[in-house]
Amino acid sequence: MVGYDPKADDRSNSKFEVAMAGSMSGLVTRLLISPLDVIKIRFQLQIERLSHSDPKAKYHGILQAAKQILQEEGPTAFWKGHIPAQLLSIGYGAVQVYKTLQDAVVTMYRTEGPLVFYKGLAPTLIAIFPYAGLQFSCYKSLKRAYDWAIPADGKQTGNLKNLLCGSGAGIISKTLTYPLDLIKKRLQVGGFEHARAGFGQVRSYRGLLDCTKQVLQEEGIQGFFKGLSPSLLKAALSTGFVFFWYELFCNLFHCMKKADS
Repeated sequence: MVGYDPKADDRSNSKFEVAMAGSMSGLVTRLLISPLDVIKIRFQLQIERLSHSDPKAKYHGILQAAKQILQEEGPTAFWKGHIPAQLLSIGYGAVQVYKTLQDAVVTMYRTEGPLVFYKGLAPTLIAIFPYAGLQFSCYKSLKRAYDWAIPADGKQTGNLKNLLCGSGAGIISKTLTYPLDLIKKRLQVGGFEHARAGFGQVRSYRGLLDCTKQVLQEEGIQGFFKGLSPSLLKAALSTGFVFFWYELFCNLFHCMKKADS
């Protein structure tokens, strides 16, 4: 976790317990924030504006989208694609328009062939390096700004600084690289227009550049940032959740160890 300082941990957890706590906190966090991921992807795939003023827009706000998804598809819709998301599957976005993971995989393979599972790989690879670089450079810059803004005798714990700076770095880097994430999702669901017909207009893209051109021409610059608000909310919540559940599991393991001794 960016910003976590293991030296500040005074518990006697083993490396295995720390690894287990980290893994379990990630799994629980992903489970809790899945609804925001679903809403984010619905926003990313919507060609129409995310606005009340567009009568053809299916979604135009986080609360409105949540209410509509709940009414039309039931509560389980907020965890569509949850299993492939846990497994970091490249087809997470495509699963949103199918009933089950098996249905998505079989249909995708039959209609598009094995290469379908690598759609959106180009923007994914392009985004990896700037995202990682921005995250760490912003983290360092925010830490320096924190040290400058708060006098030494007025500082809180190191973990608080790390948490705040880590969250800020994640939000900044996510915002700057977000257009590539949107393009990735658009490319991933290409070829499944029939399954997405009920969600509004659909488009076909020949690749990264063609997708970029079409989004810019039809939706403007703001089109590249559709779904950014639930994405940033998810990023902020996930950072807090990961730290919360990590600490809880570490404390649990520590208490179990004490009880056995």
